[in-house]
Amino acid sequence: VQLQASGGGWVQPGGSLRLSCTASDRTFSGGTMAWFRQAPGEEREFVAAITWSDANTYYEDSVKGRFTISRDRAKNTMYLQMKSLKPEDTAVYYCAARLFRGVGSVVRATASYGHWGQGTQVTVSS
Repeated sequence: VQLQASGGGWVQPGGSLRLSCTASDRTFSGGTMAWFRQAPGEEREFVAAITWSDANTYYEDSVKGRFTISRDRAKNTMYLQMKSLKPEDTAVYYCAARLFRGVGSVVRATASYGHWGQGTQVTVSS
C-alpha cells in the first residue's frame, strides 16, 4: 500500500493550504489515517487523525480551530485544510495510516503507524 501526499507550498501568515493524501487501495478501511509534521531539528509530531469508518477526529491542541481533517472514502483520500497559518506551522507534513482504528494516545503516537507517505513541505513566512 502506498500513500501519496500533496498540496504543500509557501503561504504568508494568515493564509490557507489544503493537503491531500491518497491511499493506493482500501486496506485501511477499518483503521485510522493521520497527519504528522516535522520541523528542522525537531521530532516528528502529531497534528490530526481521523478514523476511516466513522470519521472520528483528533487534533493536536495548537491546531484546533485552525485545521480540519476529513476524508473521502470513495476517493481513498484524506485531507487537511489549514487556515490561519502561522510561521510555527512550517514543517514537512507526512500522512500516515494504521490498519486498526485505535483511540486516544494510540492515534497520536508516531509508532502506531506502519505506513507513511513521502512528506510535503509547508512554509509559512512573509
